[in-house]
Amino acid sequence: MVPAMGCCEATSPDLIGVVSGARAGSEPDARQWPAPGVAWDRRTTLKGLVGAAGVIAVSGCAGEPRDGMTGVRLAFCGQLLCVVPYEVSRARGHFTGQGLAVELVYTRGGNAAMQALVGGAVDYAGTSFDVALQAAANGAPIRRVASTGRLPLFALATAPEQAGAVESVAALEGRTVGISALGNADHALLLYLLDRAGADADTVQFAAIGTNVFDALRIGQVDAAMLQEPALSLIVEAGGRELVNFMEIEEARRHLGGPYAFMGVSVRSAERDARLPEMRRLAAALAAGLVETRTLPPAEIVAALPDALVAGGDVDRLERVIDRYRQSLYPERVDLDVEAAGRVMRAQEVAGLLQPGQVDLGTLLDAGALAAG
Repeated sequence: MVPAMGCCEATSPDLIGVVSGARAGSEPDARQWPAPGVAWDRRTTLKGLVGAAGVIAVSGCAGEPRDGMTGVRLAFCGQLLCVVPYEVSRARGHFTGQGLAVELVYTRGGNAAMQALVGGAVDYAGTSFDVALQAAANGAPIRRVASTGRLPLFALATAPEQAGAVESVAALEGRTVGISALGNADHALLLYLLDRAGADADTVQFAAIGTNVFDALRIGQVDAAMLQEPALSLIVEAGGRELVNFMEIEEARRHLGGPYAFMGVSVRSAERDARLPEMRRLAAALAAGLVETRTLPPAEIVAALPDALVAGGDVDRLERVIDRYRQSLYPERVDLDVEAAGRVMRAQEVAGLLQPGQVDLGTLLDAGALAAG
């Protein structure tokens, strides 16, 4: 069984479909993490989501003020590598050190987290920038105020039997590549990669496989596919070739031109000014969490995660994955990277998900929100 895409899922705001079985963003088999979760219907209306948002919280302190602390509810997708800095910030006391009683609300994908924000169920939403762009394009009154991830959680790899024949992105012309679904973030990123490589995307067949991308690649039903970890490690161990690993910063620079904005925090535009002091304290806590995410022993990082995310999984593999990618995935600061955001917008334009000029990055990206004063 292969994963739902978590916060890396559809950039469409329609939220059509059902996520079931594995916790969003995992790549499960008997050796993998996280453990299976509960099915969640993404057709849930905004009203229903607002009513249910608190039910899906699995960690963090209660969102009610106590002892002079400020209660904050922050929703995000449940993809494990996305949540690491947030859980480290919680476990290491950085939120409470800033006077914040933060409730971390897990949702089945970044779209659901964004809906919870726009609908008023939570104070902040942590999502991929793809989701924030589409929300803004559809009129959601939000501002992106902080960054906690600077690379997408994908890699492009070949099937084991194609490892010797497909050695470059250009070699994908005339071949079949597996993705989760047309219009999803992995599809948009792949189209952007092909565009930058000068490859003719019209000759590439895209197989929308949903949750079975890993299995389809392993048995050779597709020539290559967009994967997350730990499926990438498993396919390489099986003899597949890693063509492009977007989770490595040098690979992103080589193939995308630099960082590609991913996980970050948004707030409702109407509350931006009133929340500025709180927002800066939240950002300071996350900044401290990012530092420790990049420097703590991997075992201590895993220990900071909720049991529900790692129970029954391969903890040693998880530690290796975190150790391999953390310097690349997680920025040193929470400041917004306008150029990295521009790359995501360009990818969505190449994929036909956005029209040029449809979103004003100068409005969506609130670079001044974290400035002192």
